[in-house]
This record gives sequence, structure tokens and C-alpha cells, in this order.
Amino acid sequence: MASFPLTLLCTPLMCTTVEEMLIEMKKAEEVGGDLVEIRLDCMKDFNPPRDLETLIMQLLTDFPRTQHSRRVREGGQYKGDENRRLDALRLAVELGAGYVDIELEVVAHDFINSIQGKKRDNFKLIVSYHNFHSTPSPEAIGDLVARIQATGADIAKISTMAQDITDCARIFQITVHSEIPIIGIATGERGLISRILSPKFGGYLTYGALEGGEPSAPGQPTAKDLLELYNFRLIRPHTKVYGNIGKPVGHSKSPLLFNAAFKSVGLNAVYLHFLVDDIEKFLKTYSAMDFASGCSCTMPHKEVALKCMDEIDPIAKEIGAINNIVRRPDGTLAGFNTDYIGAITAIEDGLRGLNGATPATVSPLAGKLLVVLGAGGAGKSLAYGAAQKGARVIVANRTFERAKELAEKVGGKALTLEEVQNFHPEEGMVLANATSVGMKPKIEETPLAKHALKHYSLVFDVIYTPKDTRLLKEARETGAAIVYGTEMLIRQGFVQYKNFTGLPAPEGLFRQLIEKHA
Repeated sequence: MASFPLTLLCTPLMCTTVEEMLIEMKKAEEVGGDLVEIRLDCMKDFNPPRDLETLIMQLLTDFPRTQHSRRVREGGQYKGDENRRLDALRLAVELGAGYVDIELEVVAHDFINSIQGKKRDNFKLIVSYHNFHSTPSPEAIGDLVARIQATGADIAKISTMAQDITDCARIFQITVHSEIPIIGIATGERGLISRILSPKFGGYLTYGALEGGEPSAPGQPTAKDLLELYNFRLIRPHTKVYGNIGKPVGHSKSPLLFNAAFKSVGLNAVYLHFLVDDIEKFLKTYSAMDFASGCSCTMPHKEVALKCMDEIDPIAKEIGAINNIVRRPDGTLAGFNTDYIGAITAIEDGLRGLNGATPATVSPLAGKLLVVLGAGGAGKSLAYGAAQKGARVIVANRTFERAKELAEKVGGKALTLEEVQNFHPEEGMVLANATSVGMKPKIEETPLAKHALKHYSLVFDVIYTPKDTRLLKEARETGAAIVYGTEMLIRQGFVQYKNFTGLPAPEGLFRQLIEKHA
């Protein structure tokens, strides 16, 4: 890996006036950014001689600026005369801009020659390539960097669109092996990891938007999240990478818990969201020992992930789903199921609070009729765990055959989702929702009508975004005890943390964070 300075955090400013730019510049400094990118193409009534002098000469001289005017076809907003645009960038160099970013497609020797006598000693020219549709092959990206280097650029910028999370591997590869500093970014939600992990692979800088501000590209995190959620300043080449594999996955609170826990004990590790379409492809692409060192696994991959494991915990094999993957020292993958532990212990404690103390040797689920909605990975964990505790299990699912298959496996009974709406053979039943119905953004939905909830003594929902789902709200209104999905998240997280690190989880910290950010 080439040896370059630590990765910088750049905050893009998309303001329309000089006054707004100055205000946003101060905010960027306060949040902890290293430099700002002034998007001249966003400014209205822009007068280069007047406005550039204000922006450059009257700002803090120790806070670098990147002058950047992007044409529409390069993802910007500038539609005017090309010569005027280049003249403005030349003037920015002359007035003392720390950086100027110009596209590879238009960079010409006459532009570079025209700034030779005007550059200050610390000035750096960024020559950039943008692809808003895909990420080229490693060979094509290598050729692009070589072309950029040949222009005399100080820094090469490669910005592509990630169609798949594995596209980021090409960005990492060129960043590590480049002979000149690289700004490597894969845009879009699937490219998020390329931004956060820029320090691990030696990227020159990454971009973080101001809170409430407009991101300059899709999938761009905020500067605050980079610094506070992902501990951006602590990421180094040997940082181990963990994350949550899912689709969708951006709602997951796991990065909040694990990154704070890693930092609290000084572990050189970071935990990310992995938006994964093909889990087998993902695990094969990121097979290095310190990348994907361990993963959580959520919908819809919990069952498919089984096929990718070299070793499966017997309980997880029995359930038929995993939510925790650990890469062994020899590179092999081991799969575990911690969902059933988190969900069942949460339900048991909820019943204890409802019914009072029970003998330690007897589960409060024993003899209870538990209705599980959903037959996916979470549903399997709940059905298996409840059956092991002596509960009588009913499984209802959108696809009846899946419900029947799971019910037979745990010695229970299957229903359709329509049948369960009027299913009440007895009072005091327990309900566990293991579907995604009611999850953000569709928070107005519920898997079971309110009139049916009056027959349940306790209702549990695996969903935790939002914490108080419509199902739980209506269950509480009917007099049932409720158990939040955050309880399952926290408890199964304790086990995953120990599997990842070999250390006991900081339980108090987990609970404190969930309470604060619920």
C-alpha cells in the first residue's frame, strides 16, 4: 500500500449564495471537518472576481478549500460557457484555493500550463472521473488512473455508481495500489462502505455532508455520522471490519451498538451496514481475514446464508437459519443463531413480569399457546425456541406451505394469515410477529387486526424501527403486555459480540444506547 497522510474529511457545500457558504463553512469547521468543497456550480448570480475573493481571502486561512464547478453532464449544475467556468477555476488558484477539482474529460495541457505560475506551494490539482451508471472493471479503472496521472494531477478522483456492494472492492483495489493519492468513491447506498472505509485503504479524502444539508452525491453519509457513529478517525489499514448483511439494512441500529462497544474497550474494529443482494458473492469477494471478520445477518438472507457456511452450530442447523457469521482464523465461516436466545428470553421475562415469579427450572412459556406470524429466519428461531421451552406452537405465514413445513418441524400447527385473524381457541395466548409488516417506512401497517389482540396476554414484535409499532400500540390498548423488538436486538447482540470478540458484551452500554436512540 502506498504511504499517504491520514484520510481527510471533506464537507461539500451546495449553497446558492456567498453568505450561505460562509455560514455553512463555519458549521463544517465546528463539526470537525478537515476541508470544505465549495460547489461554485450551485451558486446563483455568481460573480467570480467578487465572490471568489470573499470566499477565499476572507475565510480562515488554516481551513483549506476545494473549488469545484461541475458541469451538468458530470453530475453538477453548471450550464454556462465552458471558458468562463475554467476562467473561474484559474482565478480560484490565483487567489489561493487549496485545491481545484477538474474533470478528466476536459482537462487540457493549456489549463494546467495556465496555472503553473499562479499556484501556491500547498496547492493540489484534483483530476476526476465520474460514472453515474456503473463501476468499470479493475483494468479500466487502472487505465483511468494512469490517464489522470499523465495529466500532471496531484490527486486522482474516481467516482462510480455501485450496482452491487462488491463493486466497492474495485475501488479499494485501485486505492491501495495507486502510485498517486486517490479519492475513491462508489456512490449509492450499496457504495456506502467505500466512503466509510476510505482510511482503511489509504484514500486521500472522503465526503461527509452537513446535517440538514444537501448531499453532493447519492449515498453520502453525514460528517457527524462518520465521526461519531463510525469512529472515522480511528479507522486504519489494520482495522477489522464487521457489519450487518441485509436488504434492506439501513434501518439497523447494530452499528450504533457495536461501534460504541468497540471504542469503549479500544478494539481496532468498525461495524457497518452491508446492503447485500447476493450473500454468497459478497462473502467470496470480501474474504480477507480483516474484512468481514464477522457479520450479523438479517432478512432476507438468514436461510440462504446457511449454504455459505463451512461450519454450522447444531442449534442453528436445527432451526434452519443463522443470523451470526464468524470467520475463523483459518478463513472458514461458522454460522450461529442468536435470534432465538434474544427473542425467547425477552418473551420469558415479559411473562414473568405478567404472571409473577416462576420456578427457575420451568419456563413461563411451558404449556402456553404461542402464535408465530412469519416462517422466515426470525419465525423459525421463535418457533424452535418456544417449542424447546414447552410451548404449543402455531405458525401462520403468507405462504401456507412454509407455515406447514415449520409447524411440522416443531410439532405445532399451521394456519394461513387470514385464519389467524379469528383464531382464539383460548384466552391468554402469546403472539410473536416475525414478519416485516409495520416496519419503517410502512408504520401504518399491522399484521393482525386489533380485535384479534384481545385474546392475547402478551404480544412481541421483532421489529424495532419504529420501537412502538402499530401492533404493539394496539396490543397495549387491549390490555396485553408488550415486549419490544429492541429487547431481542439487545439480547441477541450480547451473544454476537462475544462470538465476534471473545469478550463479554457491555450490556449497560447497549441498553443505554438503545434507550437514547429508540
